[in-house]
Amino acid sequence: MSTSLPEGENTYVFDPESATEMARLIDLDRVITKGMEGPLAEQDHPERFRAILDLACGPGGWVLDTAFKYPETEVAGVDISRTMIDYANARARTQCRNNASFGVMDIRQPLDFSDQSFDLINARCLVGVLHQEVWPRLLEECKRLLRPGGILRITETDSGGFTTSAACEKINTLFSQFLRRAGYGFSPDGRTNGITPALARLFRKAGFVGIKGKAHAILFSPYDETYADIRGMARAGVLQGRPFLTGSGLITENEFDKLYQQMELEMLSDEFSGVWPFLTIWGTKP
Repeated sequence: MSTSLPEGENTYVFDPESATEMARLIDLDRVITKGMEGPLAEQDHPERFRAILDLACGPGGWVLDTAFKYPETEVAGVDISRTMIDYANARARTQCRNNASFGVMDIRQPLDFSDQSFDLINARCLVGVLHQEVWPRLLEECKRLLRPGGILRITETDSGGFTTSAACEKINTLFSQFLRRAGYGFSPDGRTNGITPALARLFRKAGFVGIKGKAHAILFSPYDETYADIRGMARAGVLQGRPFLTGSGLITENEFDKLYQQMELEMLSDEFSGVWPFLTIWGTKP
């Protein structure tokens, strides 16, 4: 795989070379995969896939989980971040995952693979990576890379979850408003990311058939095993988002700091609870 990036400005919302973001993504991979009951739980006979590609793989958690569960399958991951890819390759070597490989590529550009190279292409949480107008181009590229009968599988969420915390709800709304202003997602009004209602339409327009979907819900309260991870991810994501939320004029620095402190207190309450919904859409290349 290529180890150099095409020219062009990175559009990932957070800093892809940040150690803080890497730690957040490691936790995110683990929480989502467990919440979905495995890396390919909804697919019939997933062992039939002999070559799989994961787009924007980050530190490689999904690739490594898939490579472990299906040792006869070759699983590749690509990401724009050199830091993430170096870490993922180190993890693969340490875990002796000889069927897992990683390379630096920009998924907004044509990828350095031959036509019809893969049986399944996976992606998760791209709403903060791709501007709205890039989605159709990416799906066309996925169709090029898939073999006839191959599966494109995308998992997305429309918010950071729904909670009993007023501060969490306000912060989620601010993030959605920022993403809409910056050209991400498909929301008509910025109340959510608007990506999950758009996925099936994007698949159809790209020519995929047999489109199906499955919803997932991750519960998080002080009594759920997911709570510590999701609370840590929320803190990391919100603090990383401070500069662009305040810089966009959606909230002042003083207002943000007060809101963040309120979020911390409310998430520590025994009365706090939340649910984080995800939707997986998959379709077949004719």
